[in-house]
Amino acid sequence: MDIKKLKTFFMWCVIINGILLVFSFAFCILLPDLIYNIHGKLFNIDNETLNVLIYLFLGIFKIFWLIFNVTPYVTLIILEKKN
Repeated sequence: MDIKKLKTFFMWCVIINGILLVFSFAFCILLPDLIYNIHGKLFNIDNETLNVLIYLFLGIFKIFWLIFNVTPYVTLIILEKKN
């Protein structure tokens, strides 16, 4: 596989996973009562614990997105410019 194909692949990974991250964040901010109702009944979790779990989920998702999508994409852009 050449650098252009890899760059295109990671570009779409950055876009798709970035949209999922923003959508997840917006959903948690705009509809917290719906999330509490669904997950509270499903897992028998109180609201404070669920807030911590959501914050943890979004933080881990963002870190993974940066490490596994954005970093390789930026690296491939730098490598392509050097050639």
